[in-house]
Parts: sequence; structure tokens; C-alpha cells
Amino acid sequence: MNRRDIIKQLGVVPIAGSLMANESMFGSALGTMGPMVSIPFSEGQNVFESIGVDTIINCRGTFTILGGSTERPEVLQAMEAATGFFVQYDELAFGIGRRLAELTKADWGMVSAGCAAGMKHVTAACVTGGNPEKLIRIPNLEGFEKNEVIIPRSSRNVYDHAIRNIGVKIIMVDSPEELEQAINPRTAMIYIMTGRDNETGKPLSLENISKIAEPKNIPILADAAAENLSIPCIHLERGATVVAYSGGKALCGPQCAGLLLGDKDLLMSAWQASSPHHGPGRDNKVGKEEMLGMLAAVEAWTTRDHDKEWETWLAWLDEISSKLTKIKGISSEVQLPTSLDNRAPRLILKWDPDKLHITGEEIAEEVARNKPRIAIGGNTRGETTSISITPSQMRPGNSKLVANRLYDILSAKREPRSDKMAPSNTNISGHWEVEMEFFTSKSVHKFFLEQEGNWIKGTHTSDYAMQEMAGMIEGDDVKLKSHFSVPGNSIHYWFSGKVSDGTFKGSVFLGEYLTAKFTAKRLVYRSENKKIRIPGGAPLAT
Repeated sequence: MNRRDIIKQLGVVPIAGSLMANESMFGSALGTMGPMVSIPFSEGQNVFESIGVDTIINCRGTFTILGGSTERPEVLQAMEAATGFFVQYDELAFGIGRRLAELTKADWGMVSAGCAAGMKHVTAACVTGGNPEKLIRIPNLEGFEKNEVIIPRSSRNVYDHAIRNIGVKIIMVDSPEELEQAINPRTAMIYIMTGRDNETGKPLSLENISKIAEPKNIPILADAAAENLSIPCIHLERGATVVAYSGGKALCGPQCAGLLLGDKDLLMSAWQASSPHHGPGRDNKVGKEEMLGMLAAVEAWTTRDHDKEWETWLAWLDEISSKLTKIKGISSEVQLPTSLDNRAPRLILKWDPDKLHITGEEIAEEVARNKPRIAIGGNTRGETTSISITPSQMRPGNSKLVANRLYDILSAKREPRSDKMAPSNTNISGHWEVEMEFFTSKSVHKFFLEQEGNWIKGTHTSDYAMQEMAGMIEGDDVKLKSHFSVPGNSIHYWFSGKVSDGTFKGSVFLGEYLTAKFTAKRLVYRSENKKIRIPGGAPLAT
């Protein structure tokens, strides 16, 4: 489960209601500026369907690609109240920072344009020390005294791009001893992702890192994006200098806002590096509406009935479980979180795919692509397959619909699964030159493939690396996959094509990076078949 996937709340303002409220507010705020223009949509149709976009029942959690979390009514009210007024942003940031400090018991608080933007601003603050002449030179750090960030290898992740965007050099460490050795006058900051790898008692726990960093005056940024907010903040008490949270996850604030808590001087320097100030953070603009919405989310966090939310989630999972376990062969369990991260219960439904003749992945794909669309997890390990349901972003009434939809699929009669494959019409063993066609560019990759019957294995040389490749062929249809990986990032390549006249071409599914096209042609070797003679000694002339 993705680390940016966590809990949320119960109440929600209907989209039509919030549109009407905005229109009413603008009408009074703008006076004679003319009537508001609204997005046209039919009765019974939501605003997304009006532009041909399906809505999805979210049984996965607070994934950004699904919209994060549902904003609380208090958040929407605060954002609406902020619209139509003008304020000086530095004064607003100071007022919010002071109030966040009161609410959270932290030294200071800041609202950013998302958690990743906050991480970027803190990194800029650590590199520049609040010096604007340095700030406007980023990402050119030539001549800077501080230009390195230390990250434990276990904390490398896709979100540390926000740190690298400043232009710093990343130094990875695996132990306290390596951390001690890595710290030098160029060290600007240490970054960690909170979680089990740095929990109390581990070699690189936050406490141990702090003991090493504090005497050397090295700030520590703790990324707790998907965590529940603890008051006072547990990570600040353990030694972090600043802690970053996502607004659109457990806090149920604006999806495009983040929360930073910690040292006031460092956060003032981070605010200096943020929009509306010009520099590397200008592209991470956070509006007054999101700033007050984030503050309202923190205010609401201190008064929310978290126990009641939890009881509601469990009741929804029980409704789904009770329905589906009536099907012979299906068992269920509720997994409870053990940390602040992604803190929500999760229902796991398991069965033998050879008895129900369908896998969890196939069900997840079915409900993801066909209406009513539902986002669930699917997994198969050994002789057991499963689906997972996280209730934190479900809405009242979703549990019954989800239970009925899954029951219809799982209780349907199916023919036994067959592993028989159509024979291959050709053999694609050999070396292939592959033209990759992306949205606005092309590049050349290479395949070296070995085929045995229907099965293919080999290597895929992409633009910057070489990785193992595996696949299959039925008739003329080829499917290949490979996985490119570097610290903090990975790209999955899924090639699907058809062989014809010595070439094969088709599409490449790139996961979150969408799609590309490819055309593969056999590589023709130019060397002649000639005997090779190796000299018997050093040359007598060069």
C-alpha cells in the first residue's frame, strides 16, 4: 500500500450544494460585475460527468491520483469565507503560523502547496539560510557552503524529487557510523521518511539521528505526509527540526495544501522560499483559500470524534464482509494499523482462485474499468488470492453498493481456469532495435530475447540502464515486461504488440506515466564471418 494513503472523515458537502454556496457568495462579493457562469450539467448528473469523466467509489484510501481525501465541511467553509477578500500574504502567513503553533504546541507552523512543496521549501531554507541572494541562484549551487542532503537508504522514495529539485547532492547512508562520516561542512540537512525503518530502537531511529545531528547543528526534516497529526508532534519530540504533513490525507484539508511544523526561524526561511516570493518556490503557489482551509483542518482535527469515525469504518467493513463471506470458500479478516501512517482498518477477503476461477487482480480490474467504478486492491500469492478494502474515503451508502457488486462477481458461475496457451506462430529470439515514441520525443532501446515455446526472457536496454525482461507470445501476439529502478524511483514497462513481416510493434503501458508506442526491428550485424587471430605479444609499432 502506498505510503500516501491514509485516513479521512465522515461528513461531506454535496457538490451541487457547494457550487450554489459559491455562487451566492460571489453574487454579493462581486456586486454588479454580472451574473456568474456555471458549468452546465443535467439534473442527476454530477459536475464530473458533465465533461465525460466517471466518478469512482474510493475503497483504496487517500491516493492523490484518486483525489486525496474528502475535505471536511469546516475546510470548505473556511475556503469560501476567504474568497472575495484581499490580504497581505506575509501577514497572513504570520497569523497562520502563530495560530498553528497554539493548536499543535509546535514552535511555528506554515502552510505550503502540498507536502512535497513544503519539503522543497525547507530544503531551500537549509541551503540558503534565508539569504535571498542565494535563493535566487537555486538550482545553481556553485559556491554554496551547504549543498548536500543526507538520506538513509531506507528513506529514499519517489517524493524526494522535491528535495533534489533544489539542486543538492544526495548522500545515502545505511548506518549511524556512515551518517557520522557523511556529515561535513557542506551538509545542509538530513531527510527521513517516518515509519518503521526509523522508529525508536532501530539503528537509524530519529532519536539516534538527532543525537548525531544536533551537536553539529544539522536540521532534520521528517516526512510524515500520510500520518495522523499528533499533538504535541511526536517527531518533533523525538528530535526532528521540521515535520511535513499532507493536507489532503488524514487531516482532510485541501488536497493542494501541506502542513509544516517545527523551528520558527527555519520555517520563516522556508516561507521566504515559497510563493508569493520570487525564486525557486514561486511555482508552488498556495492561495489564501487553501491556507485558511488548512488551518481549519487542523482546528477541526482537535475536535473531531476520531473514535466515532473508526466505528463507522468498521461497520462499513462488517457490512461488506457479512455479505461476501456467505459465498463458500471466502474468508475475511480486518487488519488494524500499528503506526500513525495510513491509519485506517483494512478488510482482506481471501479465496482459492482455482475454486472460484477468478483472481483478486481480475476483480480489481473489472470494478475499476466498468460502472459503477470502484477502486480496490487485488493480490495473489501462492494458492491464495485476495482483494482489500480501505474504508476511510468511502461515503455513506457505498458499503452496500460495494458489497452487492462484489457479491455478484464472486458468486457467478465460471468455467475452470485454463492455462493452455495458443502456440506461437514465430520465434522472436535475437537482438532487436526498438524505436520508442513518447508524446513529444523518440529514443532507441534494445531487446535481447530468448524464446522457448510460448515463453520469452532476456534483457531490455533502455535510455539509461539495462534490466531483465520477461514475456510471452501466443500466435503473433507478444507481451513483454521489464522494470527500471533507481533509488527512490522506478518505471514499469509493459509492451504489447503483434509480430508481422519480421517486425513487431504496438503500445507500451508505463503505469502512472501513461503510454508510449514502439516498433521493434531485428538488429542486423555488419561484421563478417572471419577467423580471429590474436597477436602473440606487445605490438612493435603503434
